[in-house]
Amino acid sequence: MVLAGVVVVVALVVVLVGSLADRGGAGAGGLVVSGAPTAAEPSASPSAVGSATAGPASVGGTAATGAARVVVHVLGAVERDGVVRLPPSSRVTDAIEQAGGATADADLDRLNLARVVTDGERLYVPHVGEDEVPAALDPVDGGAAAAGGGGDGAAGPAGTSPDSVVDLNSADQAALETLPGIGPGLAGRILAWRDEHGRFAAVEDLLDVSGIGDVRFAELRDRVRV
Repeated sequence: MVLAGVVVVVALVVVLVGSLADRGGAGAGGLVVSGAPTAAEPSASPSAVGSATAGPASVGGTAATGAARVVVHVLGAVERDGVVRLPPSSRVTDAIEQAGGATADADLDRLNLARVVTDGERLYVPHVGEDEVPAALDPVDGGAAAAGGGGDGAAGPAGTSPDSVVDLNSADQAALETLPGIGPGLAGRILAWRDEHGRFAAVEDLLDVSGIGDVRFAELRDRVRV
């Protein structure tokens, strides 16, 4: 009887141990299976981070190429007259250099080479011995002086309007300067010619004044009388 009881106890122990072993294996397997999805997550994260980082860099590169430019029309005594594009705050000397540089007969002393150019201006570089630059192209301030005082049909010096006809024998310095292409120097020479010869007998006598050629006379013919 005792021996039979011992056998029964041993059998129960074997069954119990086997049951516990099966439960442990299932638990370990569960740990492996549940950990697999978690391990896959880090591999996708660097790609997403890298994509998000690339965005601002590309935007910055595009912005850098869109910097503003100053557009200036350079003409006169330069190698290549025409429109040039310059960085903001560029000087007159930069505009001349961009136009190929000044020619050998350029009168640079009449320009303020250190002046900052403005967008849309016309910069005229005079030639040596050129007494008068084109009326709308002031070499010092980009035409601001030529545009002032006569806009909107306002009266010019000596009460004259921009389109009035000037009498060559009675006009003073200020009245002569209202004529197209006539500045202080050329107006003074007209007065000097009148003082020397007494009076203008015909408007064609203007051709005898130094600095007035056929082209300029054609601009003046309908604006003067004697």
